[in-house]
Amino acid sequence: MQKRDIRLLVLIAIITALAIWVVLPTNPGIHIRLGETTLDRDIKLLLGLDLQGGMQLLLQPDIPAGQTVSAEDMQAVKKIVENRVNGMGVTEPVVQLVGADRILVEMPGIKNSEEAVASLRQTGSMEWVDVGNQYFPAGTAISTTYQLYGTLDTITSTTPLTDVYKTILTGKYLKTAQVEFSNTGAPMIAFQLNSEGAQIFVDHTTNNIDKYIAIVLDGVVISCPRINSAIPDGSGVIEGQFTADEATALVLQLRYGALPVALKVVDTREIGPSLGQDSITKSVKAGIIGLVVVLLFMMIHYRLPGFLTDLSLIIYALITVALYKLIPVTLTLPGIAGFLLSIGMAVDANVLIFERMREELRAGKTLQRAINSGFKRAWSAILDSNISVWITCFILYMFGNSFGASTVKGFAITLALGVLVSMFTAVTVTRTFVSVAFAIGGEKIREHKWLLGI
Repeated sequence: MQKRDIRLLVLIAIITALAIWVVLPTNPGIHIRLGETTLDRDIKLLLGLDLQGGMQLLLQPDIPAGQTVSAEDMQAVKKIVENRVNGMGVTEPVVQLVGADRILVEMPGIKNSEEAVASLRQTGSMEWVDVGNQYFPAGTAISTTYQLYGTLDTITSTTPLTDVYKTILTGKYLKTAQVEFSNTGAPMIAFQLNSEGAQIFVDHTTNNIDKYIAIVLDGVVISCPRINSAIPDGSGVIEGQFTADEATALVLQLRYGALPVALKVVDTREIGPSLGQDSITKSVKAGIIGLVVVLLFMMIHYRLPGFLTDLSLIIYALITVALYKLIPVTLTLPGIAGFLLSIGMAVDANVLIFERMREELRAGKTLQRAINSGFKRAWSAILDSNISVWITCFILYMFGNSFGASTVKGFAITLALGVLVSMFTAVTVTRTFVSVAFAIGGEKIREHKWLLGI
């Protein structure tokens, strides 16, 4: 046995042990603290919309017929929607442009679909408005100078303000916002303005004590507090008649900006968790049956080399699933199909190698030469076929990315990754196993042709 084979065997054992640790459902994750650096990450298998249930939305700008939205505005809308979805705590959401003016949003595991839709569609234009001695109850629609003129810079003392109230600040001056609770348990929104906004705020509150300032969202008053004293640090609290979920949705709108255009829902699909669980059960069952059939075929047809291939296929499956959890890859039904297809690709590589070995043995070559020749001559065919698959996967990925077909992307990613791992297991793992086994048995194995499936 060569030293190279021993080193490879040890390396394969280490990789397999790490893969088993990652794949275990009880994996505690990685929690390491090195000085001031902390590596804290859970290792779990992420499931897509079709496996754990959730919601899929197709959004489109709500604009008059004949008008268009620029590519820059659509990119800005996509980014804001993505930030809002991430702020909801959705695991592995999908937010992508579809065509020129549509956005596909997939939210696995989402529970309150109506509030999620409302939060994404809300343009989120926040204003602090000077209403003087006039108090407005929550829900009152008012007209503001910012709505009419679009900017604070054009507002002058000569601007006619009949039934129009002057905007003091807008959401662009907001630095941060978060949900807090009062002593009575009522939700409220604590906000902090940036330095420029804080200066405007302190000047206004200093000169308008005992007057009202309305906090307006999309032209509707949500709160109208009285100014009791000057507020020097640019911080404040928004109190209103809203629930904790409504306050959270409002914070998302404030924190992640206002949409350049209003959005409308073109299509909505909800997938229940029971359907996802049923899909998982059937997929796992189909995968187990397929894998067992493949393992039995290899063992019956190729005997000892087939048994060694089965070991390498098990290692292949462990490494692939471990990579899904580490990268991570969001697993969908098409993704599972890509994984199962890649198992077939891994077997195909071994079939090419063993058939070449058989031909060399029938030609009278020694066992060692037959092994070396089998792997060497089959390599070009394996590489060509895998490159062809990768090209196809790239085309499928680009297609899915361009047209919003996330399931096609999932299939392409899992298939490409599986083929990459299969090259390692077929060329390195299987070859090492075969070399070690035949080094132990020597040329005597050649005399027992049934062991080689000849």
